[in-house]
Formats: sequence, C-alpha cells, structure tokens
Amino acid sequence: MFNRKRRLRQAAAIASISSLVTGCGVLSSDSSDSKGPITVGTTSAPSTLDPAASWDQSWELFRNIYQTLLSYPSGATTPQPDAAESCRFADSSNRTYRCRLRSGLKFSDGHTLDAAAVKYSIDRIRKINLNGGPAGLLGSLDRVQVLGDSDIVFHLNKPDATFPFVLATPAMSIVDPEEYPASSLRKDGKVYGSGPYTLRSYEDGKRAELAKNDSYKGAAERKNDAVTIRYYRESAPMVADLKKGSLDVAFRGLDADDIVGLQKHNTDGSLQLIEGSGIEINYLVFNPRDPWAGKAAVRKAVAQVIDRGAIAHKVYKDTVEPLYSMVPKGLTGHTTDFFDDFGSPSAAKARKILTTAGITQRVPLTLWYTSDRYGSQTKPEFAEIKRQLEDSGLFTVTLKDRPWKTYVTGYQKGEYPVFGRGWFPDFPDPDNFIAPFVGKQNALGTPYPAPEITGVLLPRSRSVSDRANVVSDFEQAQKILVDDARLLPLWQGKQFVAASDDISGAEQALDPSTIMMMGELSRKTSW
Repeated sequence: MFNRKRRLRQAAAIASISSLVTGCGVLSSDSSDSKGPITVGTTSAPSTLDPAASWDQSWELFRNIYQTLLSYPSGATTPQPDAAESCRFADSSNRTYRCRLRSGLKFSDGHTLDAAAVKYSIDRIRKINLNGGPAGLLGSLDRVQVLGDSDIVFHLNKPDATFPFVLATPAMSIVDPEEYPASSLRKDGKVYGSGPYTLRSYEDGKRAELAKNDSYKGAAERKNDAVTIRYYRESAPMVADLKKGSLDVAFRGLDADDIVGLQKHNTDGSLQLIEGSGIEINYLVFNPRDPWAGKAAVRKAVAQVIDRGAIAHKVYKDTVEPLYSMVPKGLTGHTTDFFDDFGSPSAAKARKILTTAGITQRVPLTLWYTSDRYGSQTKPEFAEIKRQLEDSGLFTVTLKDRPWKTYVTGYQKGEYPVFGRGWFPDFPDPDNFIAPFVGKQNALGTPYPAPEITGVLLPRSRSVSDRANVVSDFEQAQKILVDDARLLPLWQGKQFVAASDDISGAEQALDPSTIMMMGELSRKTSW
C-alpha cells in the first residue's frame, strides 16, 4: 500500500493536531449534518469494489462499507471484535483461532450474516486466488470450520500470532454468499456489505456516496449521517476545493507544496492541518526476469547511486524522510542496513560494482510509475531518480507511467523492469513490511522465493505472541533483502490531513493502518 516522525499511536498514524491559526471557540461535536454530507477528498481511488481482488488502497472504502470480524475502534492499537462478539486463540501454540459472531447481523440487502457467510468469504478469496491479490495474506490458514450459526474456527498450518491482524484487514471483508460468486469476481459494481455505511452511489474514479447503515452492529462509531468521498488525480485541485469550502477534508495524496503552503499561508483560521507519524513507505521494485534489472550488480549499483536525502528535500520539501530498510522507523526490527552497506551515494563505488560484474556499458533501464495514485509529487520524484542515475554516467533511463488500474495489471504480469510502489501497512507489525513482498504469491505479482525468510524467519517470528521479542528475526530478514537488493526503500512518510475548521474528529479518524474511519468525522457545534 504509499504516503508520509515522532511516535506512532503505538505503530499507528496520527499523533498530534496543530491548527494553523486558532479559529472560533468550540463547545462540542454533534452528529447532525446541517450542511449535508461531510465531503472527503483523496487521490487514492479504489481499483475494485470486490474485496477478493484488492491488496491496495481500495481498503479505504472497504473499511467503511464492509465489515470484518476484527477491526480497530478509535484509540485501539490491536485488533478488537467488530462483526465478532469475541475472538481468541484456543490453544497455546497460536494455531487455532476461534471467533463468535454478534447476534442479529445482516447485510445491507437484508440477508443474514452468519458463520457460513464468514467461511464463504474467506474461502472465496483463496479460491479466486488473484495474482497479487489478498490470498497472499492467508498463507498460514489451513481451513475454516463452522460450528453452528455463530462460531468460526480458523485452523492454521503453522503458528501465526499475526493472524488476528490479518482478519482485521479490509481484505477479509465479509460478503453475502447469495450476491458474490464463489470462484469469480463480482463485476456489476454493486456492494452488499454490513459495514458502518452503505454505498448509496459510486462513480468509478470520481466519487462514492456513503449513507449511515442503520442495521450496522459493530464497534465503529458514526458521528455523521453521510459522507461523500471525492477522488482526485492531483493534489492541487483537491486543496483548491478545500480552500473554497466545497470540500471538508483532504487526505491521502497531499503534495509537499500544498502542505507547506497550508502550514505557512492560512491567515484566516478557516483551515486546520493535522500532522502525525506515518508508517507508510515508498520503494522501487526490480523485476528479476528483466535482462538488466535481473542482475544483482545492476540493482546494487542503483542502490549505491540513489540519494534519498535529495529526494526527501528537493521533491518532498522534507515532508518525508529517507528510509534505509523496508521496516520503517517506529516498528520493531527497523534497521539502517542499506546505509550501513552502501553508505553515502557514490558513482565511483557503483561503477566498481558494475565493472566487477563485467558490465562496462551504460545500463539501459525503464522505470515505471503510476500517474494518479500517490499524488502529483510522484512524477518529479521519478524525474529526480532519472537525473541521479544518468548523472552518474552509468545508466540511461526511460520513464513511463500509467494510471493505477492498468498499472497494477502491468506489474502483476511482470511487464515492468523497475517500478515504484508505495505501501500503506495492512497492520502495524514488522511482519507486514516483509511477508507481503516475498514468496511465490506476493503483493507485487513477481515471485520472490527467499526461502530463509519464508521458511525459517517468518514462521519463527509468528510463533512469538510478544512482538517485542522478534527483533533478531526481522533484522536477519532485512539483511537478506539488502543482499538481494530486489526491493529498494526510498522514504518513509509523515501523515497529513487537512480539514476545514468546523470539522472535528480528523485526528482520531485514522486507524493503525492509516485507513480513515469516516464515522469519526463530524461538524463542530460552536458558541
């Protein structure tokens, strides 16, 4: 999943709120929306409405319209029951996980949500088994057992202390068996979930209109009656709409220039900027099947040339910070291995890496990026990467881009020699910054065997319930990733939400995966 230091909400997202200029006094917040639906802007449009197809920021919408057994109520840092009444490991080896459903659960079409529907939803993900899809999250699951209408037992093929985190991801959204085919994706654009909101209308790439689901039974609060999500291709028009009052909240995809401008120039107190820690990362992926990107010497030469500090400062105006491992700062197991191995950027050292491998010509590389997913800064970021590589005298770089929907298809098919990805965590654990990228089935669509990681380090770490005790395993895993240099971390983001001054709850709206829970947003009641 892709976005922007201090302390995490124990690995979460929003730490503090700072109004740009003090506004009018406020007594309390209120759930009535006298000005109509709260309108939220983002540059992360869903790629699909079907949970079985998504391992990306489609989850932002899913969290609000579907329901999972577990989720993160406001303030929670570990998964808590949502559709479930209770969940727990039923054994000491972390191999049997049992949940009991709340009573009276229904889908938005009126059909009953029972244990059979939960089993159907999870089995469906594995049966469809979409390349680069969420089935990769279920590698430790052996089978799902139903006991009556309310009890579900997950039998794991190995110990996995992270399994509750997996069940809390929107990928595990529960769908109506009568409406979603068992072995193929739903393609009619309709949604029948049991989440906090119903999807009243949806226009692909443009907007989603959410209405409060009166039959919802779960942990999420709804402090408003309706939310409209507007999808933008770029930050500038989104911020312009926020400034003129046609947008209440701007989130995900705010450009550095817009953030700096909001910090400096809001003189009338009409806007607030919420800044907090983020654990999303940005990185490059090298395709091992490409004749050039597949060479370890080429990948290591790129790693030796890349100047992360210049990218963070010149392109992102220090709204992000350089990252030297796949596990970000703030999480157990974070290291600086890429800096420790490669040090400061050096064309001379990179040349030596290439010549030692017998490569004396300029290396031709094509770098791909998505044009409409991570904000307008992506294009200048890749222009800066191209400049750095070509100025070394060692590379000839071609840049290409596609919109997100076709971009995903391209990397899943292995079409790109080198491509950019961002990762918004599925859950706040170091496992989620290693496991999704390795193995035969992974989020990148390119197999990465890494047998020591997948066969030893991850299984051993998953047997440990106290996640503070898995440091050494993740340090070893990251050393392997550095030695292979197939994934090249670039930066770690901070998290920013901009909102009009009459909006309350934005500082509580992000869960530990930095997914926005729309129900936390409300309009303030003033003096």
